[in-house]
Amino acid sequence: MSSREDTSMTTVIHQPRVAFDAARAFVLAAGSPHSEAFAARVLSRLGSEMYGHFADTRQRLLTALVETGGDRHMADVEAGKWRVRLEDLLRTRPELTGPVLELANEGFEL
Repeated sequence: MSSREDTSMTTVIHQPRVAFDAARAFVLAAGSPHSEAFAARVLSRLGSEMYGHFADTRQRLLTALVETGGDRHMADVEAGKWRVRLEDLLRTRPELTGPVLELANEGFEL
């Protein structure tokens, strides 16, 4: 045993899993009555491009709700789009992993 004790832990972040979970949370949030507040958090943490995508998702979900009465197909399609979008974001901007995780947790709580 060394004279120095190392108590730090290394956390491994599996970006595809983060993207998958966050995608589900973003779509849930987009269909929530609290979607405008969540959208503001997306804007402040991830920027205007992601905010625009979130606004588009909300609109497509609302349109699908009116047209189909609640068919899950559009939500599943949107979750797939978000998974890819977030994987790309985390690959190019890994420093946004924390904000994406926070947003995912918030989205599941809505």
